Amino acid sequence: MRTITERQIKGFTCFLTEEERAPATVKMYVRTIEEFMAWLDGREVTKEQAVAWKEHLLTREYTPATVNVKLAAVNTFFKFCGWQDCCVKALRLQRRAFRDPGRELTKAEYEKLVAAARDSGRTRLALLMETICGTGIRVSEVQYITVEAAQMGRAEITLKGKIRTIMLPGKLCRKLLKYARKNKIASGEIFLTRSGKSLSRRQIWAEMKAVCRAAGVEPTKVFPHNLRHLFATTFYRACHDIVKLADVLGHSSINTTRIYLITTGAEHARTLERLGLVS
Repeated sequence: MRTITERQIKGFTCFLTEEERAPATVKMYVRTIEEFMAWLDGREVTKEQAVAWKEHLLTREYTPATVNVKLAAVNTFFKFCGWQDCCVKALRLQRRAFRDPGRELTKAEYEKLVAAARDSGRTRLALLMETICGTGIRVSEVQYITVEAAQMGRAEITLKGKIRTIMLPGKLCRKLLKYARKNKIASGEIFLTRSGKSLSRRQIWAEMKAVCRAAGVEPTKVFPHNLRHLFATTFYRACHDIVKLADVLGHSSINTTRIYLITTGAEHARTLERLGLVS
C-alpha cells in the first residue's frame, strides 16, 4: 500500500536540495506534499486519488498557474518515490495576451513608493527597492548584493546551478557603499536585519505593503517581483533586445522573458490607434 510518510518527505527535501532547487521552491514543494498528505487522510496514493486531488484544487480559489505548480510538486514527489504511474497532467493554459492593469506598477508609482519609504525613515527599504528595480534581480538574489559587489560594480549570482554577472549602476554602487558605511557593514551582505540576518522574502513583502497608503499606490500592485517586471519593461524599451534581457534576468528560455513584456489592453489599443490603418 502506497502511503506518504514523514520519512519520505524528509528524503524528498534532501533530494530537492541536492538537485540545487531554489530554497523557496523546496519549501513550496514540501508544503504542497504535506497538503496532499493531509487531504489523503491516510488513504492510499493512487492515480485515481491524484486525479481527485487535482479536481479538488480546481474547486479552490487558486489560479490555473498555481494549480499547475502544485501538480508539478506532486509529480516530482511521485517520481522521487518511483510512483510515475500516479503522475497527473498539468492544466493547459492559454498564453495571456494582456497584463492585468490592476497589477501593473508604473515608473511613477515606483518612484512614489521609494519616496514614501525614504520620507518615513525606511532608508533600507527605499534603497532595497531601488536595487531590485535598478538591476532586475530576484528577491532570492538580494543576498548577493554585498559590499564587495558594490565596490566592483557587479555581483556574481549563483542560483539554480547557473552563474551570471549582474552589473550595478554607478549611482547605485555609491548609494550602497554609503549605506554600508553608515551602518558599519564592512563586508558581506548589505541588506540585513538588526540582528545581522538576511532579509526574508516575507519581510521584504510586508515592508513594501506598509508604505502603500503613504505612497498612494494600490496594494495589489506592490510586491517585490513587480519591481523586476518594471525593470524588464523599462530595459526592453531602451534596447529592444529580448535575448539580452533574457540573459540579464537569468532566463534559460526567451518564452519566460516574453511573459514580462506582455502589455495591458489599454497599451495595445493605443498601439493599434497609432498604426493609422483605419481611415
